Amino acid sequence: MASMLPIPLDVEIDKLTNSIENSLTGEVFETEITRLTVQDLKQIKRKSWQFDWKQEIRDESRQVYKLTTLNNLTIIHGLLSISDNQDHVYMHLIENALLNKGKEKLYRGVAGNLVAFACKMAFLKNYDGIVAFISKTLLVEHYKQTLGAKQFSGNRMFIDTPESARLVQQYFKNFKYGQS
Repeated sequence: MASMLPIPLDVEIDKLTNSIENSLTGEVFETEITRLTVQDLKQIKRKSWQFDWKQEIRDESRQVYKLTTLNNLTIIHGLLSISDNQDHVYMHLIENALLNKGKEKLYRGVAGNLVAFACKMAFLKNYDGIVAFISKTLLVEHYKQTLGAKQFSGNRMFIDTPESARLVQQYFKNFKYGQS
C-alpha cells in the first residue's frame, strides 16, 4: 500500500496517570494494550473516530494497537498507529475514543498510556526508547511540557531516552530498561 501523508498528532495529553483514571471518581483501572485485529474493526464506527482506522490497519508498514481495561476488554478506549523506522519508533496516529474526549471525558490518561506504550516498544526494539512524531503546531509546547518531547525541525518532535524511560516507568511499573 502506498504511504499516506503524515498527519500531525493533535491529541491532548490530559494527565499522566498510573493507568487510566475515571474522571469523576478518580478510580484507576488497569489497562492492556494489544494489536488491533480485523475482528476489532466491527467495534470501530467511523462516526465515533476522527481517523480512518480501517485504512490504517490495512497499511502493512504500520502496527495498530488498542487500549482496553483489564476488567472490560471489549471497550476500546484509544488507538495508536506506529511503525518501526529501524532506529526509532514513529507514531503516525493516536486517538482517544469519543467517550474519552472533551470536558465530559470518562477517562483521563488514555493518550499518555498509548505514548508510553510506543516508548516501551522503542526500548524492546533496542532503539533506546526513541519515539518520533509530527505535532500540530499549536501542540508543540504542550508535548514539550507533558511528555518532555524535543523539537528537531519545525513541528517534528521526538521523545529521547530519559523522557521515554520516565513515561514507560509511569505506566509499565514492571518493565525494566534493557529488558527484551
